[in-house]
Amino acid sequence: MRTLITNDDGIDSPGLTVLARVALEAGHDVVVAAPRRESSGASASLMGAEDDGRLVVERRTPPGLPDGVDAFGVRATPALITMVAAHGGFGGPPDLVLSGVNRGANTGHATLHSGTVGAAHAASTHGILGMAVSLNTADPQHWDTAGHFTARMLAWLLEHPDPSGVVNLNVPDRPLADVLGLRRAPLASFGMVHARIRELDQGHLTLTYTGTDSSSEPRSDAGLLSRGWATVSLLRAPVADDDAPLPSDAPRPLPEGGPVDVVDAGVLTGQDLPVDD
Repeated sequence: MRTLITNDDGIDSPGLTVLARVALEAGHDVVVAAPRRESSGASASLMGAEDDGRLVVERRTPPGLPDGVDAFGVRATPALITMVAAHGGFGGPPDLVLSGVNRGANTGHATLHSGTVGAAHAASTHGILGMAVSLNTADPQHWDTAGHFTARMLAWLLEHPDPSGVVNLNVPDRPLADVLGLRRAPLASFGMVHARIRELDQGHLTLTYTGTDSSSEPRSDAGLLSRGWATVSLLRAPVADDDAPLPSDAPRPLPEGGPVDVVDAGVLTGQDLPVDD
């Protein structure tokens, strides 16, 4: 199985090596491609730097990466890196994308803004399995704990493959023996996400957005994580509500034997499509 390792913290993060080792121990063919600079808060945006029409890529190795693993620093967001990989930009297209291990939690509906989770969502839109992994501190000390739960969830994901869903795993930054266990968790009403802002001539600012009082939502992913549980949620995006009572014009009859223009095709509803029951 070919696995892409990426993140939004950048190519110099040791979290990449944690995921690479888990995938290697599972017998996967691993390639690492991550942003050259931190891209926290990038969500699933497709932004990158080009040089003469080519994406800027350089050979660069995260700390501790085992020998023989190809690694690239890319001047692009994690989602764009994933999309490029899906089209064979770093060798054969991956079967799996592991994103992280992120410095800081990605919980609640705030995961919408996470570059770590955004890379996994980009994978799912290409029919590729995706998992995002985060540790709930900006300065992690217990990378091995994240590796343990990643290996556990990877085994589950390979037994229950569903490319339309993204596994979002958050792990307490504690010794493994001090973690209460693994819990499936609903998303907090907002949760936590990190963003990095680059200001011209003024360096960088790192912001942490927290809109959830974990004590007020104790059964949410944010609440359980704060109490020492590793949490896992299955995310799906994009999702359309086909039963929503939205305004829609009736489909016009299609011309017989002639081409269908964009306007005609655009007003078709699901009932008009030639699908099997």
